[in-house]
Amino acid sequence: MTRLLILLLLGLGHFGPAAAYESAPVGGKRSTATLIADVDSIVPGGHARLALRLRLADGWHTYWRNPGEAGVPVELSVTLSPGAVAGPVEWPTPGRMSEGAITTYGFLGEVVLPVTVTLAPGVESLSGEFRANWLVCKDICIPEEASFSFTLPAGSGAPSAQASLFQAHDRAVPRASPWIATIAGDGTLFVQGQELNPATVTSAWFIPDAPGQIVDNAAQLLSVREAGLTLGLRLANGFAPDAGLRGVLSLRDRGGSQTNVVLTAASGPAPAQMFSLTRTLAFAFLGGLILNLMPCVFPILAMKAVGFASGLARGTARAHALSYTCGVLATFAGVGLALLAAREAGLAAGWGFQFASPVFVTAMAWLLFAVGLNLSGIFRVGGGFAGAGGSLASQGGHWGSFFTGALAVLVATPCTAPFMGVAIASGLAAPPPVTVVVFLVMGLGLAAPYLALSVIPALGRIMPRPGRWMDILRQFLAFPMYGASVWLLWVVSQETGPEGVLGTAIGFVLLGFAAWCLGITQDSERRRLGWAGAGVAASLALWALSGIGAVPATSPAERGAEAFSPARLAALRAEGRPVFVNLTAAWCVTCLVNERVAIGNDAVRLAFASKQVAYLKGDWTRQDPAITGFLREHGRDGVPLYLYYGPHAATAEVLPQILTAATVLDIVGRRS
Repeated sequence: MTRLLILLLLGLGHFGPAAAYESAPVGGKRSTATLIADVDSIVPGGHARLALRLRLADGWHTYWRNPGEAGVPVELSVTLSPGAVAGPVEWPTPGRMSEGAITTYGFLGEVVLPVTVTLAPGVESLSGEFRANWLVCKDICIPEEASFSFTLPAGSGAPSAQASLFQAHDRAVPRASPWIATIAGDGTLFVQGQELNPATVTSAWFIPDAPGQIVDNAAQLLSVREAGLTLGLRLANGFAPDAGLRGVLSLRDRGGSQTNVVLTAASGPAPAQMFSLTRTLAFAFLGGLILNLMPCVFPILAMKAVGFASGLARGTARAHALSYTCGVLATFAGVGLALLAAREAGLAAGWGFQFASPVFVTAMAWLLFAVGLNLSGIFRVGGGFAGAGGSLASQGGHWGSFFTGALAVLVATPCTAPFMGVAIASGLAAPPPVTVVVFLVMGLGLAAPYLALSVIPALGRIMPRPGRWMDILRQFLAFPMYGASVWLLWVVSQETGPEGVLGTAIGFVLLGFAAWCLGITQDSERRRLGWAGAGVAASLALWALSGIGAVPATSPAERGAEAFSPARLAALRAEGRPVFVNLTAAWCVTCLVNERVAIGNDAVRLAFASKQVAYLKGDWTRQDPAITGFLREHGRDGVPLYLYYGPHAATAEVLPQILTAATVLDIVGRRS
C-alpha cells in the first residue's frame, strides 16, 4: 500500500488531456502495467474502452479468468464518476501452459484486458480510478498491483494512438460459435458444423470457462469427419452434467490458422447427424470381409475350410459355422469394449492397441506356436484345434470352432484392411452402444466367407471331397503358425530388446516340451503323468512371461527416414519441402508389407531423392501419444497412415492403406 500511495502522489498512474493516452508505466523487471484508452476524448452520452496493458518479461506469465490447475486470474476493478457504467472484462483467448504435470491457462509476452465504459445521456466527461491485481510466475510466483486515475474530456471521440492495440486484442477475442455442441456423459464433446471437416480442422482443444469442469492436463483426443468433430475430454468431479459445459474451443487448420469460438455445449447423447451410420456399418462390413485376405487371417480361414470339406452333414456344418461366428463376434465386441474402457481411463488406445504390450505379444506368439504343434500332430485338443475332422460333431468340436473364431480376431488385429480406418474412427466417436454395433458388423464381415460356405449349397459343392489331402494340408498350415510366431518374436525384440527375446524363446521350448508330454501320453494309461509334465512346463512358461521386460528398445532406423514428430513436419512444410509421412508399427503386418513392396522400392527411393522428398517415419509400436493424436487429427485410430504433402501444399493427400510402388510414384510425380 505504501508503494501504491507513493505512485499516486507522484502522479505516475494518471493521464489526462495533456498526456498521451497511455499512462506512465507501473512495475519492474517482471512485468510492466499501463492504462490505455481507445479514444482521446469521449462523445457526451457515448462510450470508451479502457484497458490494462501488461507487458511481461521473457519466461514470465500471468493467468486467464480460469487459471487452470494453479494460479490466480487477473483482477480488475473500476471506480467511475457519476453517470458512467463499466462493462465486464473482455478476455482474449488464452494459451495453454504446462508447469510440470500441471496445465494452466494464461498469457505470455503482452496482453490487453479492456472494459467498455458507457456514459448516460447528458454526461459529458469521464473520470475515475482503475485498479488491477495480477500474479506473475516463472520459477516462482509474485503478486503485483497498480492503480491509475484517469480523465477523458468531452470531444469528438477520435481514435487514440493506442487504438491499434485494441484492434489487435479484438482479433484474439473468441467469437460466438455458429455450431451446435453436445457434451456426453463420458466426456465426449460433439460439435456439428458444415465448415468442419478433415481439411479445415487438424487440431482442437477446449478450455472451460470455470475451473473444476475437466481434467486440464488430460489428452483431448480429436476425431474429425465431414460436418462435425468430436473431442474426448476427461470430466472432473466438479462437473455438473445437467448444467452443460461452456468455454473456448480453439481449432487449427492445415495452414496453421487458428479459429477461437465461445462454445456452449448442452448435456446429452451424440447427435444423430454426427455420423452416417449406414456408411459406417457398410465400411465396417467391407473392412472385416477384406480382412480375410490379410496374411494374418488367411491361414485360420484355410483351417476352417479344411474342416468344412470333411464331409459333414449340412446341418452340422451350419452349426459349426455359427459357433465360429459367435467366437468372432464375441471377440470383436470384447476388443471394442476394451477400447472404450481404455479411452474412458484416458489412454490413447486405437486398433491393435493390445500389441503395444510385450506381454500380450509374447502370449500370442506362444498361442500360435501351440496351434502349430497341434496342427503338426504333436498333441490333440478336441480332435484338432480348428475343429477339423469327425470330432466336429462333438461338443468339444463346437468349442474348437468358437475359439478358432476368437483366434482369427486376435491374429487379425495387427492387420488393417481398406475401409477399416474410417469405420473404427467413426465407431469410436459414436455413443458406446453404436461403437459395439460397428465392431460386431466388422466381425460379421470377417465371418461371412465361412458362413457363406455353410449356408449356400452351391458354394459347398465346389469344395473338394475328403481325403488324405486334408491331413497333408492341415500339417502344412502349421508352418504359417510357426512363421507368425517368429514374426511376433521379432516384434518382442523391437519392444523389449534381447531380454524379452530370451524369455519368449524359453517359453517356446517349454511349450514344446508340454505338447510332447501330452502327445505321448494321450493314448495310454499315463495321461495323468503327461498332464503333470505339461503343467510344470506351462507354469515355468508363465513364470518366464512375468519376467518379460517392459522397457522399449530403440527400433533400427530405416535408410533415408527421419523420425516423425509434428514439429519436424511443420518445419519441413514451412521450408516448402515435399514430405512423405509413414506412420507404422512393428506389429502391423500391412505396414511391413507396404514398406517392403512400395516404400522400400528402388524406384520410389530414387524418386524421393530426385524430388528432395523428406521421408518421415513414425513408430507407433508402443502407441506414442503424439502419433496417436496425429492419427486422430486425420480420422484414424490405427496404422498404417500414409500422407503426402506437396511443396507449399496447404493440405496432405491421404494414400491407400494397401500401398504399391506405382501409387507412390504417381503422387510424387503429380504433386512435386
